[in-house]
Amino acid sequence: MSEAAERLAEVQGLIADAAQRAQREVGEICLIAVSKTHDAPAIRPLIAAGQRHFGENRVQEAAAKWPELRAETPDIVLHLIGQLQSNKAEEAVALFDAIHSVDRSSLVQALAKVCAKAGRRPQLFVQVNIGDEEQKGGCAVADLPALLAEAKAAGLEIAGLMAIPPADVEPAPFFALLDELAERHGLPLRSMGMSGDYETAVMLGATHVRVGTALFGARG
Repeated sequence: MSEAAERLAEVQGLIADAAQRAQREVGEICLIAVSKTHDAPAIRPLIAAGQRHFGENRVQEAAAKWPELRAETPDIVLHLIGQLQSNKAEEAVALFDAIHSVDRSSLVQALAKVCAKAGRRPQLFVQVNIGDEEQKGGCAVADLPALLAEAKAAGLEIAGLMAIPPADVEPAPFFALLDELAERHGLPLRSMGMSGDYETAVMLGATHVRVGTALFGARG
């Protein structure tokens, strides 16, 4: 078993354990391998081990490496998990199967225009600034109903919510809040949890966890 396969099996096992403790089906949870800053040779062993969902932070970086990797393995599912500038919306819609960082009116309008023109509709998540942190992307909790209404009016289907809790504090209350907000707005998906806290996220309703270090190892 390769090192990548061992790491993947370990993470999958921990997700399965957390799901069982929460009385959830493990099949409800999508593991996204965060491949940002990793090149194709670092990614291929995870693909060989069976991983198919990958997350990138930047449109440009993804465009440079994924067309070749997807030509080799066509069933890859690519998620944009970083901030998206409105002027990159067209490129993002062409490249990604899911966009987790819809967070403002201008981006909703740009995506609506591009999706209609391209006839392609990636799965969309609204990113919520769950800890009300100035330096973080995401719409304010108070602004969420209006943004969801605007997306609907623009013809965009929002599948779920995404959040990154504040660093160095207990994440559970933030995950619980995102779960509650998604429930309140009738949204089935919750993208939350990273390498340090994905088990907690699974226990509290995550449908998508974004794991980098635990799968790729610490960067040198």
